Amino acid sequence: MDEVIRIAVVGTGDVAMDHAATLTAPSPVAAEIVAAADTDRTRLDAFLTEHRTSAGYDDLDELLVRSRPDLVYLCTPPGLHRDQALACLRSGASVLVEKPPALSLREFDEIATAVSGPPWFATVFQHRFGQGQANLKALAGSELLGRPLLAVCHTTWFRDQAYFDVPWRGRWETEGGGPTMGLGIHQMDMMLDLLGDWTEVRAVTRTQARRTETEDVSLAHVTFAGGAVASVVNSALSPRQESYLRYDFEYATVEVSHLYGYRDEDWRVTPVPGHDDVLAAWKAGMTGAGQDPAAQNSRSGHWAQFARVLSSLRDGAPPPVPLAESRRTLSLVAAIYASAATDRPVRPSDLSPGTPFYDSMAGHRGRSA
Repeated sequence: MDEVIRIAVVGTGDVAMDHAATLTAPSPVAAEIVAAADTDRTRLDAFLTEHRTSAGYDDLDELLVRSRPDLVYLCTPPGLHRDQALACLRSGASVLVEKPPALSLREFDEIATAVSGPPWFATVFQHRFGQGQANLKALAGSELLGRPLLAVCHTTWFRDQAYFDVPWRGRWETEGGGPTMGLGIHQMDMMLDLLGDWTEVRAVTRTQARRTETEDVSLAHVTFAGGAVASVVNSALSPRQESYLRYDFEYATVEVSHLYGYRDEDWRVTPVPGHDDVLAAWKAGMTGAGQDPAAQNSRSGHWAQFARVLSSLRDGAPPPVPLAESRRTLSLVAAIYASAATDRPVRPSDLSPGTPFYDSMAGHRGRSA
């Protein structure tokens, strides 16, 4: 690969405006935005001006032919992800896609089948890459914390009716779900990154206050292969907004409370009396030589993941967040919808090819495009 990684941004709305600059921020690997595409010319022109790029397109295929990017950053609505990702991969460009990676497990598997080496496909799950998460994973892999017993994973945010009135939002065929899919997926991915495979889900969803085809609230009980159980809440109706994760291990409780990205000071560790070594190990991990160099300012955020993605592309290696782990997170979303719709517990085998909720998060309620 060339010394400078060539990046194209597809979809130039708020997400791209907020995060695309981090792709070219100072990091161990040089990168430049060489092209962008959007069907809204006003929005595209604003992006091109902001990022000093002249190559703007209203057609992805034309962009791929003319600009030949190494990496395409997809910031488009979820209903477009599968087809756009496949077009990029077939052209030889790797893909970095904002969540959710696809509308369904079927669509995700279609993408995964197209990946057999470079080019690669990765999902933006930036909360995996802050120092607090890295420190917790390291301690959980030792014997200091003991077994994980109980977890709480709450994404309680507020989105007004205007949010759902955007044409592609709150619809099974274009967004794939409500706040379970579009908001809580980041915290759920962070939980799965620590606790591993889930084995059973019992859930309810409700449309409590918004005019939307999907839910605006979901609640789930999740059981993990390692024996832990978790309470998961996803809400678009909560005026006091919070992203909250809590893990009760045998010897300590570890918590993080934030909104869209955590800092070191957002974490709290409460050891069982007589286990002060846990607190000492936590502090050493947050400040010591083992700190992740990609955790810029110790925050979770796009920069830390993007830096790792660029380094992987330079080295010809798969980018972080393996396909199997991204799929596991999407499968938990599907299980919540399946359990709520069928009013019964759901296991991974209930989401196998040929089942309704493999094909669509809506299951029997509809079918995604």
